[in-house]
Amino acid sequence: MITGPISMSADFQVGVRTTSGRSFSIEELAAQCANKIVAVSDAAPEPIRVQAHEFKDRVEQMVKLYMQQAVENDRKTVYGASQTSAAADLLKTLKGK
Repeated sequence: MITGPISMSADFQVGVRTTSGRSFSIEELAAQCANKIVAVSDAAPEPIRVQAHEFKDRVEQMVKLYMQQAVENDRKTVYGASQTSAAADLLKTLKGK
């Protein structure tokens, strides 16, 4: 339990992102992640700003790749677990066959 005052930096920001009728896509989550990892100042000198944006784009692509692999591996794990006899019977019942 926090009992004393909390101090935060002057540039502390809270943001909320939502979707309607769907979850976030891998691309959207990768972009959000890259934005949290790499902050690019508009006041930075142009060569540094350009390089920072290129780095952020690479981070985003790397996060996207690993998220795609995680989703694929999770789907394979769920599929494998569904192949047990009890799960297979349940799936057949749900399919109506």
